Amino acid sequence: MSNLKQLATRRAPLCGGHRACAGCSAPNVVRQVLMASADPVVVGSATGCLEVTTTIFPYSAWNVPFVHSAFENAGASVSGIEAAYKSLKKQGKIADEKINFVAFGGDGGTYDIGFQSLSGAMERGHNLLYVCYDNGAYMNTGIQRSSATPRGAMTTTSPVGKVVQGKQQQRKDLTACMVAHEIPYVAQTTPAHWRDLNAKAEYAFSIDGPKFMNVLAPCRLGWGFPMELTMEMCRLAADTCFWPLYEVVDGRYKLTYTPREKKPIEDFLKLQTRFRHLFRPENEHVIAEIQQEVDRKWERLQKLCKL
Repeated sequence: MSNLKQLATRRAPLCGGHRACAGCSAPNVVRQVLMASADPVVVGSATGCLEVTTTIFPYSAWNVPFVHSAFENAGASVSGIEAAYKSLKKQGKIADEKINFVAFGGDGGTYDIGFQSLSGAMERGHNLLYVCYDNGAYMNTGIQRSSATPRGAMTTTSPVGKVVQGKQQQRKDLTACMVAHEIPYVAQTTPAHWRDLNAKAEYAFSIDGPKFMNVLAPCRLGWGFPMELTMEMCRLAADTCFWPLYEVVDGRYKLTYTPREKKPIEDFLKLQTRFRHLFRPENEHVIAEIQQEVDRKWERLQKLCKL
């Protein structure tokens, strides 16, 4: 794994001055993933916060080749780029050099609208890395719920009132969905755990075939926390086991981070205004149910890792 000194010598894939919100974690995710590649990269991105804040015409914050595709087809677009590269190389029309192909998408463009193209890219076996920066809702279009939104969270389409108390359903486990595709590599991490993220991205770039990384990307606007707490939110997500850090290599599970002390889910929820209604006496049972679900999934993951 590269150390900080080595990473500091590499050209940043994003320049400063992009228009992401102060405290946005998506640019951190992009920088950390792409700086793990010692080889040239070609990037595709679904419509979303990342695309809107880095490519407002006529400007671009990208220092690497970048293609914007529609909300639903980042996986298909980068699949096509990778296939074209293989064809041109086979025909001898371009140099035979290693290029890493990366697709980025938020949870709206990955869990939901873009799931079919992501699944197709993985099933076809394209040599690319798909990275989901999961901020837990459609943040770019007004903070609407997605299938990545946690239970109980308040969004503009899962409001809080007398009848409904935020989102009623559990979030989709997209990482498990990708494992079910039986691809060579699947990983889950956060930008606050930079060594973990860097090691996983470097490994993904070192092997052939389809790879997927699900990276938690706290949104200070949609989640409702002070912008200086972005990385703290990542650490709390891991320490409460709401967002475990693990990888699956050729079907073999491995935990890459185990909290010294597993914190209660309240520590993660209480700092976010989207969950403040759950701390009313009449809604505290929802917190208990969320804790039960987190515990169940954590115990299941430990068994899969044979701990």
